Amino acid sequence: MESHANRTSWTFLTNHARVLSVIARDPDVRLRDVALTCRLTERAVQTIVSDLETAGYLTHERAGRRNRYQITPDTRLRHPAEANSTVEALLRVWDQEPRTASAEAGNPA
Repeated sequence: MESHANRTSWTFLTNHARVLSVIARDPDVRLRDVALTCRLTERAVQTIVSDLETAGYLTHERAGRRNRYQITPDTRLRHPAEANSTVEALLRVWDQEPRTASAEAGNPA
């Protein structure tokens, strides 16, 4: 039987969620920088951005030589289990600082 310590191949978030989060934090970000942040290839990020645009999660417009991205906050999440949640709700939860028990008690972490 495999131990819990050996199961490190899964993550909580998809690459699509990671890319969307990075773009939400900086709408003027270069895809090269998204790739570095998410530890993906530029080509993978281009494909993910295309997927997100096709599905209506974001749009982009040219600003000189760069793209400026805009998240479509009211777009519903795709999976039936999350269909009642929006992109905005997901990003709001994701961007919150984690609170530790000591911080909640008024003590610095």
